[in-house]
Amino acid sequence: MGRTIVVTSGKGGVGKTTACANIGCALAQQGKEVLLIDTDLGLRNLDTVLGLENRIVFDIVDVIENKCRIRQAILKDKRCEHLSFMPASQTRDKNAIREEQMRHLLDELRPQYDFILLDSPAGIEQGFRNAVAGAEEALVVCTPEVSSVRDADRVIGLMAASDIAHVSLVVNRIKPELVRSGDMLSLEDVEDILGQKAFGAVPDDASIVRATNLGEAAVFMPSSRAGREYINIAMRLLGENIPLASPGGLQALMNRLFPRRVG
Repeated sequence: MGRTIVVTSGKGGVGKTTACANIGCALAQQGKEVLLIDTDLGLRNLDTVLGLENRIVFDIVDVIENKCRIRQAILKDKRCEHLSFMPASQTRDKNAIREEQMRHLLDELRPQYDFILLDSPAGIEQGFRNAVAGAEEALVVCTPEVSSVRDADRVIGLMAASDIAHVSLVVNRIKPELVRSGDMLSLEDVEDILGQKAFGAVPDDASIVRATNLGEAAVFMPSSRAGREYINIAMRLLGENIPLASPGGLQALMNRLFPRRVG
């Protein structure tokens, strides 16, 4: 039976969809059968990040409403042999799917894949509850900003009250130069606030914008620093013991302990 992981966040715009796409592609690169499901009804973006927007005929709501068979709504990525994708509906809202319907769908899909990654809408309303329903694990994505960390804390608390067995933290868009100057929370700061060790620390990287515009995953770009960390996250999911780097963390600590004198 495959592992079902919801990729979520409390705050929008933290790179959750990008993380979902890249981690899924990295797992597929390792020969794992991976299905990515976009559950953000009405505001789908995962198809664009994957470059599959022009191939969509059926979506997850069509499957739920028995307007098509499951396999008709699943697209195979032509560039990545082991990667599949089920899109969200662009025209329906979050109430088009109920939690029990999502659980039933995942029960049918789980035997066919090694990993199912669910791209959750931001926030904690119905769309979030749909994405969490049936998932066994969660990756909570946040950025090193106070508002994002606060919202991540709320989401992690909700996960603890649900049936999610494992909740892992991914800190995204870390800018080492701002961490070093003390103008951005460090990875250690985020871990201290949330009381949880990070599972991934993704540096801010302009290649992500280029990859998204091209409809490609950054993990396919050898020069992408973010892409390399998404690969590391995937390998950790597979049980590899890969040390977690802390962009700017050591220097930020030194700056706090030994502040530079002015004048």
